[in-house]
Amino acid sequence: MTGTSPSNNGITGFRWLDKGSLVQVDCVDDNDSEGIFTDERTSPKNIATTTINDELKIATDGAAIVYSIAYDRDAAVIGGGHAADGAMWFNDGAKCWCSSKYYFKRAPKWLESYNLTNINTLAEGNINENITDLALKCVEVNGMGSDYITDMLSITYDAKVPIKDDKLDKEKLLDKYVRIDKELDRLTSMIESRIGKSNVLFIITSTGYCTEAEVDYKKFRIPYGTFRMDRNANLLNMYLGAVYGQDKYVESCFYNQLFLNIKEIEQKRINTSELLSRAQTFLMQLSGVANVFTSKNLLLSGDKNSSKLRNWYYPNNCGDIVIELLPGWKLLNEEKFQHYTSKESLMPFPLILYGANFTAEEISTPVTIDRIAPTIAKAIRIRAPNACSASPLY
Repeated sequence: MTGTSPSNNGITGFRWLDKGSLVQVDCVDDNDSEGIFTDERTSPKNIATTTINDELKIATDGAAIVYSIAYDRDAAVIGGGHAADGAMWFNDGAKCWCSSKYYFKRAPKWLESYNLTNINTLAEGNINENITDLALKCVEVNGMGSDYITDMLSITYDAKVPIKDDKLDKEKLLDKYVRIDKELDRLTSMIESRIGKSNVLFIITSTGYCTEAEVDYKKFRIPYGTFRMDRNANLLNMYLGAVYGQDKYVESCFYNQLFLNIKEIEQKRINTSELLSRAQTFLMQLSGVANVFTSKNLLLSGDKNSSKLRNWYYPNNCGDIVIELLPGWKLLNEEKFQHYTSKESLMPFPLILYGANFTAEEISTPVTIDRIAPTIAKAIRIRAPNACSASPLY
């Protein structure tokens, strides 16, 4: 939606460690915005740039109608952007659709009515059918597509399949895809019949991946190992204590990131660059480590090995040191119950533009995720998001 990388838009993951409190926060948390039909306090304030929806609002001086609907809170809020008229997501506990007072002073009557009318059908098992129903209700009630001003509706269907006994149920995954396909057919057909085929543009894409089951590398004699993040963070702190005097130099860790006590380091008049360099050298000697990057490396270096991390690294939300593990190695943090297995692979994703008199053709131009927003912007004749430098696909 932003047409740029996390290093610009600030959304480095579903959640991150708040540098001030060292508490884990979700990417759309906002204590200043009360929830509607939920206790979660939510807003898009952490998105550091405009989104395509924001630019549509700007281009129409606020006249465009913009909504976002998703099963997950983060997808709904990020899909809507800063200026959306509303974003709705599913409250699993209360079994209802909810939102935030960031968008509404109180719950819209049509949303309240929908929840009451469908109280017996709202469940996780048929969530995608409910997403379509709510989307069609949103279009109808708000008069989307009823005038010459372009409106935008962002929808995220849920394709998650639970992993049981370390195995992904492929039959359930296939069934989920078939059901999503049916919902896409129902959604497009109903909107086309209401607005007209030539008056609507559908952009369909996906993340290109799903949660995978753990692989038993030992069973297949593939190199593997476990990198214990909490223990190695303590080892690093002991090493720095031996060099600079006993203190808590490593404040916390979050997955593969280490957060240093920069304030204390500066108060002790320790050269931060030197300390980071020593820490980097020490960590590189540990088993399973492929590379170590410091905040200085990621902010200043043009090294090709760090280019992917640089596109992700946003200093306000990321650690001072980032550790890259060898493929097949598992990162484990027993204190925070965090783990993942390192791997690097291509994540292909579909991109379909359908409707609005688009001629059917297959575009062979290599597509990256940042090119979707400028392509939409060109199609609806508005400016691309303010941190987007990518070119449209046509």
